[in-house]
Amino acid sequence: MAYRPLATTSLLIFFFCFASFSTTSNSSTASIILPSDSQKVSLGLYYESLCPYSANFIINYLVKLFETDLISVVNLNLVPWGNAKIRGNDTFDCQHGPYECLLNTVEACAIHIWPELSEHFPFINCVETLVYERKYPEWESCFDKLGLDPKPITDCYSSGYGKELELQYAAETNALEPPHKYVPWVVVDGEPLYEDYENFISYICKAYKGIALPNACSKLNIIQGEKTNPTHPVCFGTIILALAARIKSVITSWMHQMNMVVSI
Repeated sequence: MAYRPLATTSLLIFFFCFASFSTTSNSSTASIILPSDSQKVSLGLYYESLCPYSANFIINYLVKLFETDLISVVNLNLVPWGNAKIRGNDTFDCQHGPYECLLNTVEACAIHIWPELSEHFPFINCVETLVYERKYPEWESCFDKLGLDPKPITDCYSSGYGKELELQYAAETNALEPPHKYVPWVVVDGEPLYEDYENFISYICKAYKGIALPNACSKLNIIQGEKTNPTHPVCFGTIILALAARIKSVITSWMHQMNMVVSI
């Protein structure tokens, strides 16, 4: 599958236009009233960089926020930690190996260095597009594609500050109530969507309490089906790890018994 440069370009165009619109609205007595922060719906995405279902959600679903006016009523919080586990001495292991730890940290650094959504989301979207296409070793090409200076990210990662950011995201993820079971784990106003996460726009529209409903919501015929038995794919963490541990224990016990029989 070829890289889709139009997706990233479209994002940049949207962010530029949205910023221009906001400036114009603030400087005139115009007609459109943007929602206050207290009226906005909080949307949290707890994910890990190499989970294919996280990548799919980011580039094919979450991006819809920016293709409509919905982003104007949403506070989006990205948390790149997922099913990683903290070990001794503040070290950690990631579900899909060391490369996932690298990209989780890189994306954490991007969020810190470019705190505006208009700056860090195009970069994360670019990296996750490469993950989706199984080209993630080429992630550094996103700097050139977006015209970004790689040095701040490199410094953040090599200095160890990126690791500190990841540990903060670990604490945030581990504090979730109810605890997350898999990724992507999508939360709207504190309520997890479980495996119905691809239907997140319907939940945002239902949760929004502002005066004017976004056009994106008007077109949905709310709610567009809170599915009874959603089956959207996810990357399990603790459940699969526990199962693997039990399997390993059974095999080890069996091998031990076989060795005892042979020795007799």
